Amino acid sequence: MNAATKTSAANQSGTHRRVVSDRAASGTPGIQLSGVSKTYRSRDGDVPSLRPLDFHINAGEFFVVVGPSGCGKSTLLKMISGLLPPSTGEIFVEGEKVDKPHGNVGIVFQNSLLLPWRNVLNNVMLPIEMKRLSREEYLPRAKALLKLVGLEGFERKLPWQLSGGMQQRASICRALVHDPKIILMDEPFGALDAMTRERMNVELMRIQRETGKTVLLITHSIPEAVFLADRVLVMTERPGSIAAIYDVPLPRPRSLDAMADPVFTELVQRIRKHFFTQSTLD
Repeated sequence: MNAATKTSAANQSGTHRRVVSDRAASGTPGIQLSGVSKTYRSRDGDVPSLRPLDFHINAGEFFVVVGPSGCGKSTLLKMISGLLPPSTGEIFVEGEKVDKPHGNVGIVFQNSLLLPWRNVLNNVMLPIEMKRLSREEYLPRAKALLKLVGLEGFERKLPWQLSGGMQQRASICRALVHDPKIILMDEPFGALDAMTRERMNVELMRIQRETGKTVLLITHSIPEAVFLADRVLVMTERPGSIAAIYDVPLPRPRSLDAMADPVFTELVQRIRKHFFTQSTLD
């Protein structure tokens, strides 16, 4: 852990730690949130979605946010991407203040959202067209990414000709094609069956390890969060706030066998207690 990071206890036993950055946001790689909150306005009055949040995601880190439905997880992702302004506070991505949509992130949603009339390769190349970047320059990168995720030979297939897992792999390639520093993922495997979801978790870790990207993933699944993450941020019910941030001390690379490790089981149970005390299940 970076020496400039201040560490404090995150749970009763002190086994895991809550990390709060004390570095200046400007020029700091990764993602920095300082006093970030969100309140929605309605005719019936203000509706608070997120209480003020302060945390830092290190460059190259796999950071997972877990919490109950409606706690503001997706709102958090939209604010980091610049699609939604915070009500208070500041967000910095790679040292630059976020005040509008920016090109330093790629986003993967729960559904692949592939355009049904475009083949796989042209779906992956869509951000290049939208950003008016050179197709000739980025086409080799798109093909290399498809090879990386095991979709070489499927470039000319239409989305309906792919399985759900293959479609999500294509959507990950689309998020990576313009070479952003950060990947934001909003329940990317929630619509997949359990076995495919496990395979995609292993695949995602491999992709992140080989590309070195900073990943922020949102999930309702506590085991998925612990399996994937370097650190797990646990959110409370709405209006969402930080209940704890846990280090995941499992070694990398990880296989599905890690789920049988007593460290994995203990941390899953420790995080789940946050939701049992709120009468909320993942």
